[in-house]
Amino acid sequence: MAEADVLELETDNLGAEEMDEGGASKSTATKKKGRGFGGSRTEDNATYESIPSEGSGPGPARSVEGWIIFVTGVHEEAQEDHVRDKFAEFGEIKNIHLNLDRRTGFVKGYALIEYETFKEAERAIKEADGSDLLGQTVQVAWAFVRTDGSGAKRRSGAHRRGRSPSPDN
Repeated sequence: MAEADVLELETDNLGAEEMDEGGASKSTATKKKGRGFGGSRTEDNATYESIPSEGSGPGPARSVEGWIIFVTGVHEEAQEDHVRDKFAEFGEIKNIHLNLDRRTGFVKGYALIEYETFKEAERAIKEADGSDLLGQTVQVAWAFVRTDGSGAKRRSGAHRRGRSPSPDN
């Protein structure tokens, strides 16, 4: 969080000569920074809960709850039951999330599916990637990928859009 600057005014023994036209003190304001104005910074020494690492280097990363896969190419009229029926054969599904377009009410074209174990999620990726769901080919990959520390990983085929040329050129 950002630290806030606070002015603390001492107004107990102020005479008329120490006040300006707006009623504020001229000389007794002290500026203090931070939350609680304490001298010690406990945030710097804080320890946070983390998930134990199951290996080092790049590869799939476990979420807090389980192993999540990302399914793209989902038909816009697909229902949660269609996706569940397709992916339940690979293991017990803990959670499915289908994002809907607010304007049309249809599926946006992707799904997040959570499995309890790594083996179930890995099997779903290997066997369902490139398969058919309601007449459309779906692509399946890990939702979270651990990087090697050199920066964020990008999905293959993903590219950034550049800026449009200005109309002056």
